[in-house]
Parts: sequence; C-alpha cells; structure tokens
Amino acid sequence: MSATNIEVNPELLADAMRLLGTKTKKDTVNAALREVVQRLKRLEALERMTARAERGELDPAIRAYEARKAAQRSDA
Repeated sequence: MSATNIEVNPELLADAMRLLGTKTKKDTVNAALREVVQRLKRLEALERMTARAERGELDPAIRAYEARKAAQRSDA
C-alpha cells in the first residue's frame, strides 16, 4: 500500500464512518473505495447482461428454466 495525504470533508467522513461502521479514517476511506469499485463493477455487469438480453442471447436459458419448472410441477 502507499501512503497518501488528502484533505477530507470532516462531515462526509463522519457520515461515511457511521454508514460503513468503520472506526478509523483509513478503514473508512478503504471501505468507501471498495464500495464504489464493487458498485461500479455490478453496474457494468448489469449493463453487459442487459445488452445480452436485448440481443436475445438469454432466451434459450429462459426456455430451459421454464421447461425445468414445468417438469417439476408435473412431477409433484
């Protein structure tokens, strides 16, 4: 890891510490960065999945799932 000196808004830091449940400034900044990265990665994945759905790439998987569910219902 590298050491970096930054100025941080104390009110935002206090809010972030409360919301993230962190105790130190370092833990808060690292948790906030981790949260942002994870959130943006999930958004990117959702955008890729949406594009696949729009191209119809998920249709075979949906049909297979529906067929399995129908088979389970008929077995019951």
